[in-house]
Amino acid sequence: MANTKQINTISEAKAQLSALVKFVEDTGEEVLIGRAGNPVAVLSAFKGDNRPRVLGAWQGMVAIADDFDEPLDAISADFEASTVEPL
Repeated sequence: MANTKQINTISEAKAQLSALVKFVEDTGEEVLIGRAGNPVAVLSAFKGDNRPRVLGAWQGMVAIADDFDEPLDAISADFEASTVEPL
């Protein structure tokens, strides 16, 4: 089967995609896919973050200004000066 030292051609990878995915899934090794003997892509196992989200994890780490949702004068002026779709 494939390993990280062997470069599989695109045609080989296409023909054996299911087997390559299973290999990567089972072993955790990466599979190189190449063109003309040069690696151009890597097939690797997905390493998602499976930790559960914790409510309030960012508490005290982020500050939102009191006026964060107030209109900005510069943006309001641009809207009012627009001739594309006047207010």
